[in-house]
Amino acid sequence: MPNLINSFYEFGEFRLDPQNRVLRRRQEVIPLTPKAFDVLWLLAGKEGQVVTKDELMRSVWSDSFVEESNLTQTVFMLRKALQESPGERYILTVQGRGYRFAAPVKEIPRGERKDAEELASRQPIGTDAADSASVSAVSRPDSGPLPGKRFPSYAWMWPAATITVLLIAGSWGYLHKPSWPSRTHTAPGRIMLAVLPFKNLTGDPTQEYFSDGLTEEMITRLGNLDPAHLGMIARTSIMHYKDTTTALDQIGRELGVQYVLEGSVRREGAQVRVTAQLVQIKDQSHLWSRQYDRDLSHLLALQGEIAQEIADEIELTLSETKKPADIPRRTSSTQSYEAYDSYLRGRYFWNKRTVDGFRQGIEYFQKAINEDPNFAPAYAGLADTYALISTYGLARPAEYMPKARAAAVRSLALDETEAEAHASLAVIAESYDYDWVTAEKEYRRAIQLNPNYATAHQWYAEYLAFQGRFDEALKESDIALGLDPLSLIIASDRGVILYFSRHYDQAIEQFHAVQELDPNFPRARMVIFAYVEKGQYANAISEIEKWRRTDSNPWSWALEADIEGRAGHMTQARRALARMEEEMNRQQHMDPTVMSTVAYLAVHDYDKALASLESAYSERSNALTALKVDPVYDAVRGEPRFQALMHQVGLAQ
Repeated sequence: MPNLINSFYEFGEFRLDPQNRVLRRRQEVIPLTPKAFDVLWLLAGKEGQVVTKDELMRSVWSDSFVEESNLTQTVFMLRKALQESPGERYILTVQGRGYRFAAPVKEIPRGERKDAEELASRQPIGTDAADSASVSAVSRPDSGPLPGKRFPSYAWMWPAATITVLLIAGSWGYLHKPSWPSRTHTAPGRIMLAVLPFKNLTGDPTQEYFSDGLTEEMITRLGNLDPAHLGMIARTSIMHYKDTTTALDQIGRELGVQYVLEGSVRREGAQVRVTAQLVQIKDQSHLWSRQYDRDLSHLLALQGEIAQEIADEIELTLSETKKPADIPRRTSSTQSYEAYDSYLRGRYFWNKRTVDGFRQGIEYFQKAINEDPNFAPAYAGLADTYALISTYGLARPAEYMPKARAAAVRSLALDETEAEAHASLAVIAESYDYDWVTAEKEYRRAIQLNPNYATAHQWYAEYLAFQGRFDEALKESDIALGLDPLSLIIASDRGVILYFSRHYDQAIEQFHAVQELDPNFPRARMVIFAYVEKGQYANAISEIEKWRRTDSNPWSWALEADIEGRAGHMTQARRALARMEEEMNRQQHMDPTVMSTVAYLAVHDYDKALASLESAYSERSNALTALKVDPVYDAVRGEPRFQALMHQVGLAQ
């Protein structure tokens, strides 16, 4: 943070008071979380300078292990608090680097002003008094304190940038465009519950994995209680609220839940104290609260014990019926804390959806397996990672898909109820084997085992879209978003379903809703395809230009060729095609299939376009899964060679 704590910072109608940690607009106190205040203070103190993401993460989150999405979310909340508009921007995104405070900032030493409003109501941000300026917060029980796979035919959207499953709090109002599904798409009488991240009060940042692990265990145990009547919000959405002081009623609105479970972990010597309480959102009443004091010698046994006790309490409090007998509880576990710790780290890096993230994920999953060869979830994590490396076009399918299959099969040999492993087998069957019957069977089995597994619903929605079963696909997408309401990847994939179903206006609106939260979210660049189909070539070119400010990806040139060809500018289209081929030679790790096909179709070279697709079939590329529904192939849809491919991949009528 800047050292000038004895100064005010004035910009526009705002005054920032670092000493009392208050932001005011005229006389009004603007509530901010502690982390949001720190980010604003750092940016305003370096007016006009680029502050990198790494610097912000080191300065503001130096005491905890968080994902980059926390920074993205915090900046979004600040922009909202500052009431930014297109004509009045305070915080600018510097592509690929960080952020810059753009408004003029006037620094005023405290001694020069003694305004009455500064001498009164000096309530620090994050206290109950400060929160009362907006929404009262329920006290937390402190006891005194990355799925998903995406539509594979456009894997280029992901390696182009560092991808984190971005979770944006305070975003529901923006996300709830008409094309965004309502959060009420749950079964009648179904209760929605969120397990908020358990606070680590040990004073030791290295113990974050214990509190995170307890949170994960709670979600797993409670998710198995009564899936027909009790829905659980996915980890990726709830982890956004880690280290925030967001009021519970706001969390309820953002996540669409009726209840939250929250708690904390404190360690003293060889003892650990865990507190937990169940809160009803509508009146913020505490249904029950518990404190557990246990010996620390068996951490994993402690997690399971506390999770089971709380699950039993939740069942008595909320569950309307007994848990169905045909949905078995998850039985796989490990007695090795080191294996469990490595598994959690592997999932953290897997969720980044980057080349480096996948590589680190593989290392940690393999480490977990080495520490406990019978730990089924670690094999499932390994299967997920190998499968996504292939479907994202980051490696040849023949290299990694067999490894993915072997890991998934081993996971299920250890525990047939491992829903994640069934979902991985479905991905492999769909994307590598073109075995649509097996894929659907495995997706359905994964969902049967864990109806609260948002990623399984997301991937099954993709499968249904590839089949042209769009009504069913959108319903599954609704369920996925209901379980993981702050997931930008699930929201973006919904846009792709709308594009495939040729509802281009709704698709554009959906992608715009995502871009309002993160203008650089790679999957949302699929809006270019919808623009092209609508004939809105200027908008499509504008998107490409914004893309190239951070990355001269060969895909951008393939799409430019498509746009110019559709517009009848064949010279420009051929020029873009040549540039695409040049860039492809530099980035040989990328799957060239679809981008080559798009570019060749743009210049009406149908023979090369079809040859590219036939080559993809010989490589068993997942790029062919969208053959039946993607409008980009309409120009050759009636060609005998294309029809033969449709038969080969099992998508013919």
